[in-house]
Amino acid sequence: MATEPRRPVPAYEGVAVSSSPARRPSYRDVFAIREFRALWLSYVLSGAGDRLALVALTFLVYDRSKSPLLAAVTFAAGFVPYLFGGMFLSGLADRLPRRTVMVGCDLLRCLLVGAMLVPGVPLAAMIALLYVVTLLQPPFDASRSAIVRDMMDADRYPLATAVIQTTSRSVVVVGTAAAGFVAALAGARPALGVDAATFVASGLIIRFGVRARPVPAPAGGAPSPLGQLAEGVRLVFGDPALRTLMALGWLAAFYEVPEGLAVPYAGRLGGGPVAAGLLLAVSQLGAAISTPLFTSKLGPLTRLRWMGPMAILTCGILAVTVLRPDLIVSMALFALSNSFAMYQVAANTAFVERIPNEKRGQAFGLANAGLIVGQGVAFALAGAAAEVVPPSTVVALSGGIGALIACGLALRWRGMSPAVGRHTARHLGREASLTRQTPIPAARSN
Repeated sequence: MATEPRRPVPAYEGVAVSSSPARRPSYRDVFAIREFRALWLSYVLSGAGDRLALVALTFLVYDRSKSPLLAAVTFAAGFVPYLFGGMFLSGLADRLPRRTVMVGCDLLRCLLVGAMLVPGVPLAAMIALLYVVTLLQPPFDASRSAIVRDMMDADRYPLATAVIQTTSRSVVVVGTAAAGFVAALAGARPALGVDAATFVASGLIIRFGVRARPVPAPAGGAPSPLGQLAEGVRLVFGDPALRTLMALGWLAAFYEVPEGLAVPYAGRLGGGPVAAGLLLAVSQLGAAISTPLFTSKLGPLTRLRWMGPMAILTCGILAVTVLRPDLIVSMALFALSNSFAMYQVAANTAFVERIPNEKRGQAFGLANAGLIVGQGVAFALAGAAAEVVPPSTVVALSGGIGALIACGLALRWRGMSPAVGRHTARHLGREASLTRQTPIPAARSN
């Protein structure tokens, strides 16, 4: 990552390509770094706790109020506050030490969830507290995403990104299923207590497992929060390559619509909760299997070349649901579609390599906010559309629209400078021969 003032670069120049003659690193090399192991474990704990709290509190609100609207407002806490937190709080990851931001967010969230456990807290107050908890997620995510690049060299970073993305998908599916089970057996309050405990554990793991690093030094001094937001917007939206890469990431709003419609989709096929759960599970399973393979088996240049076509396939495959396939075929289509979502690793890696270290947190915050809010809006629109047309048609339309947008983005990406780094020809030759090189020593734990 560059820490000096930026200079004009060709569209691909910021993408790191290893110049090492060594073998391509493995996931073992990534987990050999002690800091990453600690960060990964904290992510699993807090992510699972988040799902547990969200589902449990939604059940509690509905049980007390019998209001679908209030239940929906509660569940929307997973999306709505992220926009404001991503825009106005993610910059904390650039103004303060990133480890301090993560630990502070964990401790504050523990206190907020603990306040929900106080007897007699009104429902409105509990929902408000949950929204504030979610508001603190973007600065935590921005700090975590930025510090992962600090831990990793250019070779290992894509693998680390693949681990985080795969873990995120697994946590959402397994955590949501476990949350419903725990909430049904133990009740919402014990589930909230578990969530508070996970934040404590996460904060302690980060505090003692992640090395302290100084605040990234911005050129010209630290701007105000609004000034930092304006700089981040100019940086991300003013660079054609960054705009394209971010838009490729935001395509998730189109190809993840099947997850938002899993229940009505399964219902139209005569299935119940089990069928809906299977549709959700296989969607995530496709990406969980393909993403690690894509990242470890293909070199950086190949990943960049295939990024556009894979984005098109991820959305386009869903258009087949216009034929109203049965449950088994639908499961196969959803799994295949999400398998090609492995292109997100290449987009994420290329994005982060173009961002100066001192602006990385704000840039990640804007990108993540757009992604999360886009998914929430897409789910809402898809749900409204499914009131008047079959869910399979809504999924097909979403996939078709996404594929058309992906075609335009792929053409833009292909039309940019084909150079990746400075010695393209030499790197192309190296990528083909990486597996024949002398192995490097195992990664040293930090």
